[in-house]
Amino acid sequence: MTQLNAMEDFQRDLSYHVVRADNNQIQLTARLSDRFHDIRMAVRVDFDSLEILAAEVDFVRHPSKDCPTVAARMERLTGFVIGKGLNRKLQETFGGGAGCGNLRVMLLGLLPLAMNVKAAAGFTDEQEMLDSISERLTGSCAGYVKHQA
Repeated sequence: MTQLNAMEDFQRDLSYHVVRADNNQIQLTARLSDRFHDIRMAVRVDFDSLEILAAEVDFVRHPSKDCPTVAARMERLTGFVIGKGLNRKLQETFGGGAGCGNLRVMLLGLLPLAMNVKAAAGFTDEQEMLDSISERLTGSCAGYVKHQA
């Protein structure tokens, strides 16, 4: 059997954690880890407005000494309201040669979860919660398609 190099036998793990805090904020955290990376991010969002209050990232392990320089760009997310324009904002902030595709991927999965937390607020019955999320997010993706009556 041929010896595989580090990219021919590669695994990447991406995890998210979301919790509604007592201070009317949503705490969102993400972690991306693989053989070359250990990236940890934290974002605080206002529950009512979905405005990003703070965003930071820590490059614990990275393949290039220059990777952590993009961390300062997280501040550009402060004040942005999660919703329409998210993809454009992330591309503007983390695209190109001075950006980071890994951060863009992490944030594209993480930030929309704040909308789910808001849509699910007040429900204890799981099906009722899913129905509310579906109603509020209709038209936002293929999972929440507007059906013609």
